[in-house]
Amino acid sequence: MDTAFGFITIGIIGFLGAMSPGPDFVVVVKNSLLSSRRAGFFTALGVGLGMLVHVAYTLVGIGFIVSQSILLFSIIKYAGAAYLIYLGIALLRTKKSDKQILAVQVLGERKKIPARQALGNGFLTNVLNPKVTVFFLSIFTQVVGPTTPFFVQAAYGIEVATIVFVWFAVLAYLLTITHIRAAFSRFH
Repeated sequence: MDTAFGFITIGIIGFLGAMSPGPDFVVVVKNSLLSSRRAGFFTALGVGLGMLVHVAYTLVGIGFIVSQSILLFSIIKYAGAAYLIYLGIALLRTKKSDKQILAVQVLGERKKIPARQALGNGFLTNVLNPKVTVFFLSIFTQVVGPTTPFFVQAAYGIEVATIVFVWFAVLAYLLTITHIRAAFSRFH
């Protein structure tokens, strides 16, 4: 696969993955709304750093699998494609009631969350989420081939981690704008 096309593909899939509701989304929303913009930002940073952990072991694992068996790599590649299709269909079928994860209580006193704790919340939520592993494996097996240089593979991973961090940092910023925070109080 062409490297430029790979970056575009990984970027789009990474952005859509970041936008989909899940544990990372919930923890960033919770810390942003219940605490502060700063807490939301550090939570987003923790999620982004957690992504780098997934990138590291995925790249090492894919390299090992390719070195052992092209057949096994192909099987994982097709299983990954099937998983991405499943995720797309599941996202399209999400019920409105499932989307109400944003309905957190934002009234009352804000709880101060230290930056270190917020960073840890984001990092652990991401690192301990097994779906991220499957997601990375699915993406990388579609774009990375046996001849893709390691530095390009690493750049793909850094691209996804950066996209995820930026998405959640922007989300934290937007959720802490006064009139948006007030709109969420109506879900109470």
